[in-house]
Amino acid sequence: MWDKPQALNWLANLLIGLAVLLFLYAALLVIIHSPLFPVRQIKVEGSLAHVTREQLQYIVKNELKGTFFTLDLNKTRSAFEKLPWVRQVNLRRRWPDRLDVTIEEHVALARWGTVGLLNTHGERFDAASNEVLPVLEGPEGSEQEMAFGYIGFRNQLAVIGRKPNHLWLSPRRAWRLQLDGKLLVEIGRDNPEQRLAKFVDAYPRTLAVITQPISYVDLRYPNGFAVRLPGGLPAARPAPKAT
Repeated sequence: MWDKPQALNWLANLLIGLAVLLFLYAALLVIIHSPLFPVRQIKVEGSLAHVTREQLQYIVKNELKGTFFTLDLNKTRSAFEKLPWVRQVNLRRRWPDRLDVTIEEHVALARWGTVGLLNTHGERFDAASNEVLPVLEGPEGSEQEMAFGYIGFRNQLAVIGRKPNHLWLSPRRAWRLQLDGKLLVEIGRDNPEQRLAKFVDAYPRTLAVITQPISYVDLRYPNGFAVRLPGGLPAARPAPKAT
């Protein structure tokens, strides 16, 4: 090869090219890690009702490490999402020195027993709240099922001006509701929406006109429902609507 000028020229050009690439790579590393490119601005967006300015300042001061180029977005996102009321965070670099932070808070739908809260997506989270919220209790892992079930029942009952304040789901997937006024409604397993729909349809003509307070309603009947008064005496079971 040493007696082949063309091969020698090709090799020399190759070595020069590699040297230039290595130089550019080293220069790029220096620029990336240079303190000349700090993150000088942090813009926080989102409808924030529970996340405080002090919490955000703490994250910025203690968790944001690196320059505009080296800042670890995944680590920074995780730091923000550790705040109790933060559900999701999106980050974006804005040249030359800004970081945009968009925060989505949890919206509390209900309490999960005595150990946490559920958001409107059926996700469980741990945070403090003084808000009056309904209580949901069910098997572990049924959070989303119960959240969506509660929303459906709440919408159905709104027609008659009643609200559920406690909802249970048994391990066998049987539903039970407690309404405002302490009325217990036993729904059961099968076709819960249809059973509650029949109750809502009959309510104005039956329970709404009973003068005595009612403590318990059992919807697990094929053609109607049973009613119990506070003293334990059963009221007459309302007949189904004639068709």
